Amino acid sequence: MSRTASEAEATARHGPVEIRHLVPVLGAVLLLYFVVPVAVLVVTYSPMALADLTAGYVVDAAVTSLVAALVSTALAFVFGLPLAYWLSRSDHVLATVALGVVVLPLVLPPVVSGMLLLTVIGPGGLGGLTDLRLTRSLVGVVAAQTFVAAPFFVVTVKAAFDGVDSHFEEAARSLGRSWPETMRSVTVPLAKPGIVAGLVLTFARAMGEFGATMMLAYYPRTLPVQIWASFIANGLDAALPVAVVLLSVAIGTLLVVHAMRATPWR
Repeated sequence: MSRTASEAEATARHGPVEIRHLVPVLGAVLLLYFVVPVAVLVVTYSPMALADLTAGYVVDAAVTSLVAALVSTALAFVFGLPLAYWLSRSDHVLATVALGVVVLPLVLPPVVSGMLLLTVIGPGGLGGLTDLRLTRSLVGVVAAQTFVAAPFFVVTVKAAFDGVDSHFEEAARSLGRSWPETMRSVTVPLAKPGIVAGLVLTFARAMGEFGATMMLAYYPRTLPVQIWASFIANGLDAALPVAVVLLSVAIGTLLVVHAMRATPWR
């Protein structure tokens, strides 16, 4: 009886310790799963791909991706910031419905998002009512990226506004400041880390967008679409230079965020 009690006590004492030691091992396995493919690409394939980095198709895809992603991020900021603030401050049922609409593109497969945009835009212009062609154009790329990436900005910034105490805004208004002045001097500065996080996530998602962009605007090709086209046409070696550029942009984005001291995940 005494021995059983001692064994139970030892198990209770050492069991959590063993589990505690197992936790970092499990985490390290997942971390290696993230690191190894990137390391293999950089160490093994990057030297082979460097010679083709200045190829016309690589440069064109990089320029298209950067321009479209910057425009998509700017649109998300201009239209998403007021939407995020309203969603944060409103308790009306319409706000709940609107939040569901915002989240919908996050759970839709990107290819389905592209199909939905095609049903509205169509190959012959905006619903066939105008001569403005959104498919197979830079405008179509921006439209696809904005549809898929902008929800990241709205959801992230809404969470940032949720963390801003409304009493600070009320105090500023009681001192005679208008609503725009209160937003500029109180609300936005307090929510700045979340806003920067939303911009980074939106830009990164727009740069990596593939499915909706391929469906809506195959041309001009973005980096992800060019990776797919090069791989289908000429195999993995032809897609490597484009992948290296996209990886470089992703790493550069992380470095810029760290330099701004506005790391989204902290």
